[in-house]
Amino acid sequence: MKKSLKEQLPETFVLRMKELLGSEYEAFSDSYEEKTYAGLRMNTLKITPEEYLELTGQTLEPVSWCPTGFYYSGSREYSKNPLYHAGLYYIQEPSAMFPAQVLPVSPGDIILDMCAAPGGKSTALAAKLQGTGLLVSNDISASRAKALLKNIEASGVRNSIVLTEDPKNLAGPFEGCFDKILIDAPCSGEGMFRKEPSMMKAWEKNGPEFFSKLQREIVDSGIRMLKAGGMMVYSTCTFSVEENEGTLQYILENYPDMHVVPIGQDGEGLASAHPEWVDGFEEIRHAKRLWPHYLKGEGHFTALLKKDGEPSETLWAEETGNIKELPEEFAGFLRESGVRLNFEPSRLMLQGDHLSYLPEHAPALGKLRRMRTGWYLGDIKKKRFEPSGFFSRGLEPSECSHWIDLELSDARVIKYLKCETLEVSPELPNGWYIVGVCGHSLGWGKVSGGTLKNKYPSGWRWQ
Repeated sequence: MKKSLKEQLPETFVLRMKELLGSEYEAFSDSYEEKTYAGLRMNTLKITPEEYLELTGQTLEPVSWCPTGFYYSGSREYSKNPLYHAGLYYIQEPSAMFPAQVLPVSPGDIILDMCAAPGGKSTALAAKLQGTGLLVSNDISASRAKALLKNIEASGVRNSIVLTEDPKNLAGPFEGCFDKILIDAPCSGEGMFRKEPSMMKAWEKNGPEFFSKLQREIVDSGIRMLKAGGMMVYSTCTFSVEENEGTLQYILENYPDMHVVPIGQDGEGLASAHPEWVDGFEEIRHAKRLWPHYLKGEGHFTALLKKDGEPSETLWAEETGNIKELPEEFAGFLRESGVRLNFEPSRLMLQGDHLSYLPEHAPALGKLRRMRTGWYLGDIKKKRFEPSGFFSRGLEPSECSHWIDLELSDARVIKYLKCETLEVSPELPNGWYIVGVCGHSLGWGKVSGGTLKNKYPSGWRWQ
């Protein structure tokens, strides 16, 4: 007979958790026999929760610790929904919504998401910025960063930079530069056992001791990059004391100007951290543990920290564009497509064929490994401009007059997402258009004689 998930838990893990939880252990272990919880978070760059629910007529159970988060059944209808492909929401495990939610973001903040892939927390932070300031999203793994980049682009984030650097390499050029930092650190993943049982074998190979050393190296870099008066979230999806309370104790012992502060966020089932488990500083109790036997989620650990001192202006060498005026190919495209935005030539960056629009006050990156700097507009090829899917996702109907908006029930929506040619009104003038659904951009198409040639990115194709 096949063992239950509860029976498959590694023996060392079981012994540790029994020691920590005592009489609560049975309730904790029983949670592994329950279903996993699926969640989605609204992208408020594009839509509010109220607008989404009115648009769809759906009734969804809210996630108590995230005002933009909701539970759903886990069925594929949400990942296959055209509104998902339009970037209106992000599918995210409910506990994982907590770290970005508790980081207090102000308009104009310069924010670093240090271990950002696959992008759930970065897109949440970008939504809180509402197009102001700057978001730097980094992940050391270039392969994982591909998913990060796709999710940032699909969400319509204009003011971002995506890097693939070792955090140690960021600390020098960005010392004392960030108002806010989020570190959702690589960890032993004990909170993933229920959702991904294969993590148990990975845990037995590299457990808490291995990851706690890595986490301390990462927070060392993060604290260097945090401004005086700045705030940092440290979080993991594990239950290990060494990786949670232990890492906070390490911070407080080695950085007397760092302090754990209360999290001003309510929610069902949120529990305090345990300084007594590490014989540590009482302020560790301000951090929160999300236990799976207390709430509907897989579990998380989150701490909010603040650095002493008065905030100062970020002083760094700024990246500037490398062309003096709009390329004629791009200017012609703007006229033909009806895009109503004024692009400052000094912020346009042409690298090979790729044309990007730099965020305001973007830092000069030097030799740092980058995947994207700013808003990737498209490519200049053979005296013509080919727009990117990312360009369309960052546009609203008020910013582009050439817009073909389809109802959700229109069969052409799915055809478009499958990269198929569409039939449109023969009275529609030829040229470039955004194809949208319910007022939200999906991508570009080019109309000629009543037919729309599909320009939806092949990598985003409906499967």
